[in-house]
Amino acid sequence: MGGYENGDSLAAVAGEDGVVLGVDGGTTNTVCVCLPAAMPQPESPAAVPVLARAVAGSSNRNSVGESAALETLEQVMTQALAMANTVRSAVRAVCLAVSGVNHPSDQQRMLEWIRDLFPGNAKFYVENDAVAALASGTMGKLHGCVLIAGTGSIAYGVTEDGKVARAAGAGPVLGDWGSGYGIAAQALTAVIKAHDGRGPQTSLTQDILKKLELSSPDEIIGWTYADPSWARIAALVPVVVSSAEDGDEVANKILHDSVQELADTVIAVVRRLRLCGEDEKDKFPLVLVGGVLEGNKKWDISGEVIKCISKVFPGTNPIWPEVEPAIGAALLAWSHHRKGLKLENGS
Repeated sequence: MGGYENGDSLAAVAGEDGVVLGVDGGTTNTVCVCLPAAMPQPESPAAVPVLARAVAGSSNRNSVGESAALETLEQVMTQALAMANTVRSAVRAVCLAVSGVNHPSDQQRMLEWIRDLFPGNAKFYVENDAVAALASGTMGKLHGCVLIAGTGSIAYGVTEDGKVARAAGAGPVLGDWGSGYGIAAQALTAVIKAHDGRGPQTSLTQDILKKLELSSPDEIIGWTYADPSWARIAALVPVVVSSAEDGDEVANKILHDSVQELADTVIAVVRRLRLCGEDEKDKFPLVLVGGVLEGNKKWDISGEVIKCISKVFPGTNPIWPEVEPAIGAALLAWSHHRKGLKLENGS
């Protein structure tokens, strides 16, 4: 944590220069990181001087509703400031990178809300959570493509001159099938179809029943609709991976199809922005984030996704971030704050 510890006095870690906040708001949880506003450019991920880190629940308004999402965001920022022994008036800049922010109207509503929380001249930036994820792999430089595959999935790209593009990220109803929710939902569907006689038998049936402590596939229907929250469904992904590693054909097909979905999502963004150059061979950074892309014993989902993308774009440079997306958001807030100071000073 860059030599700082939670609980150090504000005078010791931030002085009169204040702090910046970075928030990574996801469908499963929300993380807020507090950094000193006057810190120097970090030389490495390990050198980022984190003053405090707080965690709360989902802040995706499409999943939990706008009121609950805003309540979570306020809670996590308040908690981070308390852990850093500082107050709202010390905040110089905030970057909210939140899943479910998909349109300028979403950004505007959130900007109006956050301005009421922080007095003074703090600067605010509202983005989709993919922006923070990209920044976490590039240490705050927005260039390249990021693939997030957690509860949901999205690919987001930025060119060096600021052009942006995205694909997927539309939620489970509109088909984020490479996501954790998409994988688990297909597995649950496969179990029901097998039970009905509409699909092949699969070891997913017993594996999922054991995981959920149910006795019959009929009970899966009640379990699913008792609380159809996205994160609750997505939590079954490890069961699907385990079944695939044990050789189940249905589970393997689900994962292979999901790999192709994720690869196609990245390919669409890279082509639209020409991140790969005219001949599609230029190098570009591809940041990989999310639980679905974490390494497994045999079934390496991220490795398979990279193979698919590299067949099309041989210049793909995969990056697994050394810092979490919340730090990426905080670095963006810090960068905006620093640019503002330079402009004020005429430099």
